[in-house]
Amino acid sequence: MLITYHGHAEFLLETAQGQRILFDPYDPAAGYPMRRVTAEVVLISHHHFDHDYLDKVDGDPLVVDTEGAHQPLEGVRVQSIPSFHDEVGGAKRGGILIHQLETEGLKITHLGDLGIVPDQALAAQLFMPDVLLIPMGGFFTIDAAQAKKTIGLLKPRVVIPMHYRNEKGGFKDISTLEPFLEAMQPQEASFQPLLRITRGDLSQQPKLVVLEIQPEVPGADS
Repeated sequence: MLITYHGHAEFLLETAQGQRILFDPYDPAAGYPMRRVTAEVVLISHHHFDHDYLDKVDGDPLVVDTEGAHQPLEGVRVQSIPSFHDEVGGAKRGGILIHQLETEGLKITHLGDLGIVPDQALAAQLFMPDVLLIPMGGFFTIDAAQAKKTIGLLKPRVVIPMHYRNEKGGFKDISTLEPFLEAMQPQEASFQPLLRITRGDLSQQPKLVVLEIQPEVPGADS
């Protein structure tokens, strides 16, 4: 499986069979490089403009944006678990869905715009993913310190941060990556253009991976 990061909370997952699954496509307002993306499935954590921009997606994809168990493709299962976009039960920003995707013997968990550190019940549902895609920019989501605490509760094998600001884009109110990297010390990050991962090589993967945002390719697939 290949995991590519486009910026913000948008990731493209490609299985060995060529299935393409997109998480949380952002719109131009997010400020990151824009591209057209072909996908068979789009998983949306919540319907805010920077997470559900389907206009950029080619291929007439199946959209998963509801709570519960889904099987959008052969060999692909998704469990969509509700949580909150803020620390006051959704009163400020509403709810979100956390998507747990299972395929090829791997569990990939995308936390969306999680705004709280999981309580005991939620942490039990999310426990021990193989790859955790976690926001850490603060303001709209959990911040670096809360992300570290969440990682300690969930105990993932591989962590990939998202929803932060850098020179390629992001909202001015959210943090850069550096506070998260500092909070995760002494764990060093591996900076990679993409993550190539299988069940067989999981134990050999870095524990903390920062995926590089690829440059804009006008009119091209990612």
